Amino acid sequence: MNERPRAIVFDWDNTLVDTWETTHQALNMALIAMGHTPWTLAEHKARVRLSLRDSFSVMFKERWEEARKIYLDAFLAVHLERLTALPGIVELLDELQGRGYYLAVVSNKTGSILRREAEHLGWSRYFGRIVGATDAAADKPDAAPVHLALTGSGIAAGRDVWLVGDTAIDMQCALNAGCRPVLLGAADPATPEFAKCKPDLAFGDSAALFLHVRTL
Repeated sequence: MNERPRAIVFDWDNTLVDTWETTHQALNMALIAMGHTPWTLAEHKARVRLSLRDSFSVMFKERWEEARKIYLDAFLAVHLERLTALPGIVELLDELQGRGYYLAVVSNKTGSILRREAEHLGWSRYFGRIVGATDAAADKPDAAPVHLALTGSGIAAGRDVWLVGDTAIDMQCALNAGCRPVLLGAADPATPEFAKCKPDLAFGDSAALFLHVRTL
């Protein structure tokens, strides 16, 4: 199972960059404003998976757009100054780009905000496409953003495309697109969250993924 991929599509939040504290603070401001109980950071990490349009419409019903504005106002006020690359990610992206892999991003973060963050970090140069929520007809775990991320690359979604992310939503998205699901981070693939969407490969950190890619 050591086939060399033709393309590697990355999730963004908490796969390449650390944004937990920022999104937690912004979401709690929306929850409190809407009369909901705020979440602990542990609850936030366990529950946040879907895009705003998919999650807020369920959480806040007819007031979801009001809650979305509160969330985005709070998030945008601080997100760039707090944006932090996860350890080893720059080295990983440099290595992958140098080896000629087509790289892309598929995230459930709003597309315009996602690309602003990539530009702020100087990372836009790494990726053929950076696809966020609302850019495609549907968001992860739907396959649509993966197909959009590969547009223009000459590479079709398939087993030679790795989708690398930190949650089951990413693994399900990979399977829906016919790609290879690759888990990156601290999540345990043996937990029930991954029962129906097990990753083919799992790496605890970027260094482990870096070493594996070097063997291909």
